[in-house]
Amino acid sequence: MKKDQNTEEQKLPLEKEKNNKSITEKLKNIGEKVTERRLERDSVFVEPLTPTKKPDETAPLKKGSIDMWFLLWAMILVCFGAVMSYSASAVYAEREYGSSAYYLWRYILFAVIACVITVLFVVFARPWFWRMFGAGIYVVSIVLLILVLIIGAAEGVAQRWLYIGPISIQPSEIAKLAVVMMLALYMSKYEDQISRNGKFTGSFKHGFFMPMCIIGLVCGLIALERHISGLMIVGIIGLAVMFLGGTRMKYLVAFVGIIAFAGVFLIAVSSYAQDRVMSWINLESDPLGDGWQTLQGLYAIGSGGFFGLGLGLSRQKFGYVSQPQNDFIFTIICEELGFMGAFLLVLLFIMLIWRGIRIGQHAPDKFSALVVWGLTFKIALQVLMNIAVVTNMMPNTGISLPFFSTGGSSLMIQIFEIGIILSISRFSSQKK
Repeated sequence: MKKDQNTEEQKLPLEKEKNNKSITEKLKNIGEKVTERRLERDSVFVEPLTPTKKPDETAPLKKGSIDMWFLLWAMILVCFGAVMSYSASAVYAEREYGSSAYYLWRYILFAVIACVITVLFVVFARPWFWRMFGAGIYVVSIVLLILVLIIGAAEGVAQRWLYIGPISIQPSEIAKLAVVMMLALYMSKYEDQISRNGKFTGSFKHGFFMPMCIIGLVCGLIALERHISGLMIVGIIGLAVMFLGGTRMKYLVAFVGIIAFAGVFLIAVSSYAQDRVMSWINLESDPLGDGWQTLQGLYAIGSGGFFGLGLGLSRQKFGYVSQPQNDFIFTIICEELGFMGAFLLVLLFIMLIWRGIRIGQHAPDKFSALVVWGLTFKIALQVLMNIAVVTNMMPNTGISLPFFSTGGSSLMIQIFEIGIILSISRFSSQKK
C-alpha cells in the first residue's frame, strides 16, 4: 500500500507540470493568432527593412548612402531648368512684372524650400514611414480635389487651382503622387491574393476591382475639373503600377478599354475637349486662334537648327509663344540650343529614368519598388507627353515639362518625389 501511495504522489507533480505546459502552449498559440489577425487587418503593415536576398557585400559604399548618380542627374536637371526658366521667361516677366528675373527668383525660392523639406525626409524617413504617408496623402488629395470644385479658382473653363494667400496649389499634381503611393501600398499588401485564381476573391477583386476604385475616385474628381491631361496621366500611371504590381493582362486590357471609352465620352460631351481635338487635326485652319500657340512653337523648333540661335537669343519668346516659360518651354530650348540642346535634355531625363529603374530593382520590398517605378514612370510619361504636345503629335492639353515649366507647387512636388526615391535608395542592395 505504501508503495502504491508513493507512486501516486510522484505522479502528481508530473501531471501538474504537464498541465502547466499545455496551458502555456495554448496561451502562446492564442497570442500568435491574435498577432496574425492584427497584421491582416492592419492597412499600414510592417515589412522587414532588409531585402529578402542577401545584399552585395562588395558594394563600395556602406548601406545607408543615397544613390549618388540619381541625385546627380536630378541636380543637373534642376539647375538646367532654372537657367532655361530665366531665359524663356525674361521678356514676358519684364512686361508683366517689371523684372526680367521674376520667374528665376520664384523658381529658386520654390526649389530651395522643396530641397530643405525633402532633405529632412531623405535623412530620417524609413520605408515603413512611406506606407503611412501613402495612405495619408491619398486622403488629403481627395479632400483637396473636392475643395477645388467648391472654392477653386478657374482659368478659362478649367477650375483646377486652390489659392492659399499668394500661393496657388493644383490638387491634381498631388493626386498623381497619391495614386502611385496608394496603389503601391494596396498591391503590396494583397500580393498573395492578386496571384490567386478566384474570380471574385482573388485576382479580379484585389488585382483589378479595388485598384480601379482607388484610381477611379481620383479620376472622377479630376474629370469634374475638366482637366483632360491630368485625367490621362493619372489613368496611365495607374495602369502602369497595376501592371508592375501583378494585375493580369486581361484585366489591364479591359482597363485600357475603359479609359479609351471615357476619353471618347468626355470629348463627345465637352465642347472644350472638342475644340482642342479639332484645332489639333486642322492646325492651320485657325492660325490666329486655337492653332496659334502650337504653330509658333513649331516655328521656334524649326528655327533652332542644329546648334540653336544661342542662349537667350530666342525670337519667338517676344510675344509669339504665349507664356513660353510654361508648357511650351521645350520649344524655346530647341530654338536657343538647337537639336543638340534638345538631345542633351532628353539624354539627361533618360539617365535619370534609367537610374530610377535600377533603384526599384534593388528596393528592400515590393511597396518600395512600386513607389520608385511609379514615380519614375510619371516623370517619363510627362516628358514624353509634353514633347508630343509641342511637336503637335497629340492635342494641346497643357502638360508641363518636369523641372523646367515654371509652376511653383508642381516643382516642389517633383523635387519631393525625387526625395522619396532617394530615401528608398538608402535601403537598396545595389552598388551606388
